[in-house]
Amino acid sequence: MTDNRKPVFLVIGAGGGIGGHCAMRFAAGGYHAVCARRSDADGLGELVGRIEAAGGTATGSLLNAAEDGSIEELVERIERDIGPIHAALYNLGAQIGNRTLENTPHRIFELGWRLGTFGLFRLAHAMFPAMVARGTGTMLVTSATAAVRGNAGQHSHAAAMGGRRMLCQTLNAEFAPQGIHVAHVVIDGPVDSPPLRKLLGDRWEGFAAAKGTGGIIDPAVLAETYWHLASQPKNCWTHELDVRPHSDVPWWNDNPAPEIDAR
Repeated sequence: MTDNRKPVFLVIGAGGGIGGHCAMRFAAGGYHAVCARRSDADGLGELVGRIEAAGGTATGSLLNAAEDGSIEELVERIERDIGPIHAALYNLGAQIGNRTLENTPHRIFELGWRLGTFGLFRLAHAMFPAMVARGTGTMLVTSATAAVRGNAGQHSHAAAMGGRRMLCQTLNAEFAPQGIHVAHVVIDGPVDSPPLRKLLGDRWEGFAAAKGTGGIIDPAVLAETYWHLASQPKNCWTHELDVRPHSDVPWWNDNPAPEIDAR
């Protein structure tokens, strides 16, 4: 039986940066955007309103991704009540700050893993069977420099992101032959977003001035990269890429900058 409902783009981590801008871009491209975030119902409603004002369609959902069953219930509800999930973005951060080993309790380390790796596994576990049955689907995964380089004080974050990267590789190995495209995107630089502005506070203006024109990733422009990944033909899939401003040194440089969660 053919499902004639609008294809869905699911965003887990639909904040004011990468997630929200990707939701807007995919909605503009014909998807129904389902925007999920942990808190801030007003901000979520504002995002849905912006999408609808631009002529798209969207649904907002508050989601605690660390809670057992939450991701699974959301996927089931979308497929049943809204439409088939043709593409999804896992955009949750797992940064718990710079902590020495001594100051990283078990529960904090585990929280990083739950958000960084286990949540992605649960999304794939819940979503891929229907995608396989349809013979098509895309999973976009926002990642960080910590996925490829572990710095001091980043035990939880690096372990979570490193696991996220390897999980993307194993998912691709199993599901690419079945028509499912998994793309791991390393964000190797600061993204202009509410969390980064809040983190820097009064230092934001100085930070932006020091970075200069084109020195901070524009999430609206970055959303075009995600759209391109989801639009690639099967004979030319990108499975991993890294993105940074032109003026930043790459993650493999010998003198790494401190980790900043710029989501």
